[in-house]
Amino acid sequence: MTSDNTTANLGSATVRRIGYGAMQLAGPGVFGPPADPENAKAVLRHAVDAGVDHIDTAQIYGPDVVNDLIREALHPYPEGLVLATKVGGARDAQGGWLPDGEPASLKAQVEENLRSLRVERLDLVNLRRFERDHPDAYQPELADQLGALVELRDEGKIDMIGISNAHLDTVREAIDLAGVVGVQNAYSILDRTDDAIVDLARERGIAFVPFFPLGSAFVAGGGPARIAADEHVGAVARKHGATPSQVALAWLLAQYERMLLIPGTASIGHLDENLAVGEIVLDAEDLARLDKVQP
Repeated sequence: MTSDNTTANLGSATVRRIGYGAMQLAGPGVFGPPADPENAKAVLRHAVDAGVDHIDTAQIYGPDVVNDLIREALHPYPEGLVLATKVGGARDAQGGWLPDGEPASLKAQVEENLRSLRVERLDLVNLRRFERDHPDAYQPELADQLGALVELRDEGKIDMIGISNAHLDTVREAIDLAGVVGVQNAYSILDRTDDAIVDLARERGIAFVPFFPLGSAFVAGGGPARIAADEHVGAVARKHGATPSQVALAWLLAQYERMLLIPGTASIGHLDENLAVGEIVLDAEDLARLDKVQP
C-alpha cells in the first residue's frame, strides 16, 4: 500500500486527504486569542490557496477564537470547502476541558457554530465523547446525543455527523444509530491503540481522521520529539529526503485510503511541509521498517 495526496470520501463530500486542523490558531493551551491574529488569518488563507478543502475547528477552541478567525479570513467560503466542527465539550475559566454533552446543550453548541462561522448549515459535526479522557464522568446516553444531532440534520442545519474520542463499541453503535461518516480519535505511529477502530472504519467504509497524528505533545518524552529521535523513522526520512514528522504522516496515509489528515500549525512554512507529505510514497520496505517503531 502506498500513500498519496489524492482525494477521498468524507461522507457525501470528496476532499483532499491532507486538510488542516485549526486548533493551534488559538492562544497557548488552545485558550484565548493568538499573539498575532493577522498571522493566523494568513495561515488560513494560505491553506485554502494551497488546495486545502477540509478545515477542522470547534467553538471551544479559544473558546470562540478560532471560528471567528476562520470567518474573518475566509468568509464568504470558497465552493467545496468542508468545515468540520465538534460539539460535546466546554471550557472552564482556567481553560480546562469539560464534558458538556446533554442533548439540549449540543443543539445550543451547533447554533453557536452556525453563528460564528456565519453559515446556514454545518458540513460536518463531530460528537466529542469523554469516555476516554474522563472515564468516570457522567456520559449522556449516546442515543440521546445522536438523536439531537439527527434532528438538526433533518432540519438542514447539519449535513453530516461524526464521532470523536470514542471506544470501539461506541463507534459501531454510532454508525448504526446515525450513519456517522467518520471517526476522529487519537492515532499515530506512536499510538496504535485504535487499530481495531481503523479496521472498523475500513469495514464500514467511513473516514478515519486522527488527532495527535504525531503523538501527543502533552506527554513527557512523546510526540514529535520522540518521532524525531526514532532510528527507524530517521532511516526512512533520509531515504526520501523528508523530515521524520513527514514520514510519520505519510505512514498514516498508507494505513487506509480514507485516512484523512488534519495536522495543525500556526506557521505557513510548517503548513507547506505538512501538505508536501502527499508527495512521499512509502514502499513495502519502508512500511516494514516503520512497523518496528515501538508504540
